[in-house]
Amino acid sequence: MFRNGDAVAVREIWKGRVWKARPYIVVHDRPDQIALYLPQGSPTKTPPGSGIPRDEWTLEDGEFRHEALRLTHPGAAHSVLLFWDAGGFVGWYVNFERPLTRSHVGFDYLDLELDLRVRPDRRVEVLDEDEFDEAQRLGVISPEEAASVWGEADRVRGAIARWDSPFRDGWETWRPHPAWTAAPSLPEGWDRV
Repeated sequence: MFRNGDAVAVREIWKGRVWKARPYIVVHDRPDQIALYLPQGSPTKTPPGSGIPRDEWTLEDGEFRHEALRLTHPGAAHSVLLFWDAGGFVGWYVNFERPLTRSHVGFDYLDLELDLRVRPDRRVEVLDEDEFDEAQRLGVISPEEAASVWGEADRVRGAIARWDSPFRDGWETWRPHPAWTAAPSLPEGWDRV
């Protein structure tokens, strides 16, 4: 388990290599929930162009443009991200993914492209269906996994309709520890799988 305040890498892994990497600060790492904070301006390593994995790629340096909190239940096929901007809380973002697994530097997963945006007024919007379809055409997501993603999306929409955890848990008023205002760095070894 990682400790509160640790900097960890959250990496997308494709074909045994890092596809994307971002440094997060551990809010808590518990058996029932992992909470990770990503300050605005944090460095990123991402491939240029499409967000869908390819056979060949290089990583470019970038900067995360938002402030985000990632909430995940171990083994879950999605994470819920909360976003803030200078004007305050913007909303929730449900990222469907292969479940987070622990690595020597943090957590690994693969984004499965389909997303839900949940606005503060509880309106829900399905996002990135075109990327989800393209990932299936390219063989990144199998037909069975695609069906599983839609099943998970239905379960999450049910939780939203009931306003279940984590939407009702008050995370939208959470603020980071004052010492966490500086963007973390990726830990040493972030690029080794």
